[in-house]
Amino acid sequence: MTRRFTTTLITGLLLAGGSFVPAMAQSIDYGDTSQGSESPGEGDRGAGGESSLKRSRPDERGTFLEPYIEVAQVVTARNVPENETFTYTRVAVGADASMVGKRSGGSVSLRYERRIDWGHEDAAGDLASGIASGYATVAPGVQFHAGGLATRERFGRDGASVPGSPFAGDQIVQVYSVYAGPAVSTMAGDVALNANYRIGYSKVEQENARIVSPDGPAEDIFDDSIVHSASVSATLKPGEVLPVGIGTSGSYYREDVANLDQRVEDMQAKAIVTVPVSPSLSVSGAVGYERVEISSRDAVRGSDGVPVVGRGGNYVTDKSVPRILAYDVDGLIWDAGVMWRPSRRTALSANVGRRYGSTSITGTFRYAPNRHTSLNFAVYDNVAGFGGELNRALALLPTDFAAIRDPLTGDISGCVSSLEDGSCLSGALGSLRSSAFRARGVAANYAVRLGRLSAGLGGGYDRRKFIAAPGTVLAISDGAVDENYWLVAYLTAEMNKHSSLETNFYANWIESGGTFSGDTKAWGATAAYHRRLTSHISARAALGIEGLSESDLPEDYWTASALVGVRYRF
Repeated sequence: MTRRFTTTLITGLLLAGGSFVPAMAQSIDYGDTSQGSESPGEGDRGAGGESSLKRSRPDERGTFLEPYIEVAQVVTARNVPENETFTYTRVAVGADASMVGKRSGGSVSLRYERRIDWGHEDAAGDLASGIASGYATVAPGVQFHAGGLATRERFGRDGASVPGSPFAGDQIVQVYSVYAGPAVSTMAGDVALNANYRIGYSKVEQENARIVSPDGPAEDIFDDSIVHSASVSATLKPGEVLPVGIGTSGSYYREDVANLDQRVEDMQAKAIVTVPVSPSLSVSGAVGYERVEISSRDAVRGSDGVPVVGRGGNYVTDKSVPRILAYDVDGLIWDAGVMWRPSRRTALSANVGRRYGSTSITGTFRYAPNRHTSLNFAVYDNVAGFGGELNRALALLPTDFAAIRDPLTGDISGCVSSLEDGSCLSGALGSLRSSAFRARGVAANYAVRLGRLSAGLGGGYDRRKFIAAPGTVLAISDGAVDENYWLVAYLTAEMNKHSSLETNFYANWIESGGTFSGDTKAWGATAAYHRRLTSHISARAALGIEGLSESDLPEDYWTASALVGVRYRF
């Protein structure tokens, strides 16, 4: 699949997904016994147990659409590969849109940019980027959800994936991810029935598909994967028939990764009992069965035993050999949880139990003291490949958001501006190794909108322990651990009806283990000023600086950039 074809395909899917919103951002109800009934990993990310259908908000209905053309001049100074200053022209077309209605809603930001260099080849190129999520009600109790992401990341020597412009030894990779599927919620007497299905696709396009280590063999980076995720549940709330709530749930997750034909399968079924302690507090217990398998094939090897590399840089999969198990866990699972909801503004859900053959802890906390402020916190635990993990995070994006972009590069930030939970993707983008993994971590975001001021802060920790089959070329990653600490902040202020100011900041601290061990620290900050000249034309100026520090580099790298430009709004 060529880069042009992939860009066209993803952009089209993003446009199609612009009228949908994911149903994963759900509230907690102490009386619902379906907690954890979503597909593996969804409940672990913090989705509650209510109906998977998104609740519309008629008082907030409205439509916003702003297509634009933008021309800007950029000057950049950097110290790598030597101290130098260069300029380029940036021409972009794009559109930002959002819609909240009684039966449908969604948000989308799309952009295509062409860079024209002034005697410096590194500055030339093009970029298609976008982010979208939304839903549409197609029948009573039935909704269809879709979303997509197209962005770029800087890929370093140690496998770390971070935002920003490339430095020496880095390459830029294009990351794409889309998903779509229905969600159904209905009642059968006193029993609440919920079901959902999602199919997703993720792709990483790169010039060199391998991480080359001076002390060992090369390792694949992720190519693409297809994800199927489905769940069904039947629940009876406390007090409806019995003094306690009872429920059953089942789920299935499968990810097929192109690299060496890897496959991740996660099936579970369980029964849940919920006991109300007070009007705002309940405890729950669940017991069931799970089966989790991760398997792959080996690469084709030459007569000398060296793995064969294909045209795109990935290892060629040997289809003639049987699949080799890398991970095989099945048996009893259980968890105990507490759900606390003292008011509509505060909700806590926490669970501890046994999954994946060891202790598993998940939970969420949501606090919205007023309609202008929100604080969200989630603890997650799941197994996936890079594509599946990104697809899960994308499906959790909120209904109503504004994309946060770097004013100098046009790149999408790790978070979107929203008062709902699940508004950050940074934790899912930290490592591009092709091997499947178990991901455990925490994510938090705080957002506030006060009149003409909008600000947000997101941060978290993501730990991935990689799982690979013995005897294959992926085995060098087995047991390796990558840890990603990330932070994103933004602030937008309308100074008056003609001008506004925005600032963005990101930071990543990535510790890579295994063959490609090393530490990466990346950070960046920007500030932009916008001035409306007419009803359609605005001028803009921006400044930015970013840096990179790696444990095996002799010095820290940095770039500083400035921009002046004009945007025409249709």
